[in-house]
Amino acid sequence: MEADRSTAWNDFSSSPFPKRTDEEWRFSDISAVDLSGYHLPKPAKDPQALLEKSTGAEAPAAKIVIANNALVSREIFDLPEGVVVLPLEIAAKEHGELFRSFFLKEKVELGSWKFARLHLALLQTGVFIFVPENTCVEKPIEIHTWIEGENSAVFPHTLVILGKNSKATVLDHFRHADENRAFACGINDLHLAEGACLNYVSVQAWSRETLAFHINSTCVAGDASATAFSANLGGKFVRCENRSDMTAPGARSVMLAVTPADEKRVIDQRTLQLHSAPGAYSDLLYHNSLDDDSKTVFSGLIKVAEGAHQTDAYQKIRNLMLSGGAEANSMPGLEILADGVRCSHGATTGEINAEELFYFQARGIPKADALRMSVHAFFDSVLEKMEDEELKAYLQQVLHSRPLSARLASS
Repeated sequence: MEADRSTAWNDFSSSPFPKRTDEEWRFSDISAVDLSGYHLPKPAKDPQALLEKSTGAEAPAAKIVIANNALVSREIFDLPEGVVVLPLEIAAKEHGELFRSFFLKEKVELGSWKFARLHLALLQTGVFIFVPENTCVEKPIEIHTWIEGENSAVFPHTLVILGKNSKATVLDHFRHADENRAFACGINDLHLAEGACLNYVSVQAWSRETLAFHINSTCVAGDASATAFSANLGGKFVRCENRSDMTAPGARSVMLAVTPADEKRVIDQRTLQLHSAPGAYSDLLYHNSLDDDSKTVFSGLIKVAEGAHQTDAYQKIRNLMLSGGAEANSMPGLEILADGVRCSHGATTGEINAEELFYFQARGIPKADALRMSVHAFFDSVLEKMEDEELKAYLQQVLHSRPLSARLASS
C-alpha cells in the first residue's frame, strides 16, 4: 500500500484540476473546490465524548467510531460466526488476499478521479466488513466518522464484501464535532456476490463549512440486491458520485437520496446505472428540497451495454423549490446499446401546492408547521422504497428532527 500511496500522490499532483467546461463538472461550482489550508488533523481532544455522542440504531450488531482518521472504538455486540468488522489497516494485514481482491477495484469515472487518488494517498484508516456466504446479520453494522478542528482533513473509507446469499445492513454516519471549516474525501466500495442482499445507508451531517467528496461504487452480481440510501444534511459544497454496476442477470440496484438544501449550500450529484449484463433491474429516486440561495446539480446516466437485453431501469429526480433564490439543475440521461429494454428517466421541479397549505391553515395549523409537514411528506415518499421498517423509522426520525430554515420557520 505504501507504493500505491506514492503513485496515487503523483497522480493527484500531476492530473489537471477540474474545469467547469468539463462535461462531468457541468453546472458545478468549481470555485468552491479550494483545497488550500487543509491539513491532516491532530488526534481528537476528547474521544470519549465523541464516543458517547455516537448514537444511531438502538441495538447494532457492531459499532466502529473513528475521529480525525484514527480509531476511537470498535465494539462487537451480536455478529454471526465468520463475519469480520475491522479497521481497514488491520484487515489489510489479517485478510490480505480478500482485501487486495476488492479494495479500490472499481473505476472512478464520474469526474472525481483526481480526488480519489488524493484519498488513497492520504488514507489512514477506514472500515472493512466481510459477511461470508449464507450468513445473515440481523442488526445494522454501524460506523461513526467524526471531524474535529479548524481546516482538518479526513479520508473515510468503507469496504463491504458480501458472500453468496448473505445479508447485511450498514449504517454509515459522517459527523462534525464543531462548526469549523474542514475537508472530507471519502470512498465506499460495496461488493455483492450472487444472491446477496445489502442495505447501505449514509447519513452525512458535516458542518456547514465543510467541503466534501463522497464517492460510492456498488458492484452487484446475479440475483443480488443492493439498496443504497443517502441523506445529505450538511456540508457547504458536497460532491456525491454514485456508480452502480449490475454485472449478471437478476442483479438489482436501488439508489435513493434526500437532500434538504438551504442557505448557500451546493450539493452536486453524479450517478451512473451501468447495466453490464442482461435481465437486471435498477431504480433511482432522488428528492431535493431547496431553500434560501442553495443549489443542487444532478447529472445521471442509465447505460445499457451491448447485449444487456431485457434491462429494466428507471431514474427520477424531483426538486421542491422553497425559495425564489434557489437553483436546481437536473440532467437525466439514457445510453442504450441493447434490445428489448424498458428504461425511463425524468426530472420535475415545482413548489409546494398552495391548496395544500390553505387546507392545513384552514384547520388551524400554522404555516411553518404546514410547510414542515409538506417537506417531511416529500422525503417520506423516498423512504417508502426501503423494505426494512426499523431502518425506515430511524431515518424518518433523523429527517423529521431536522429544523426548517430560519426563513421558513419564521414564516
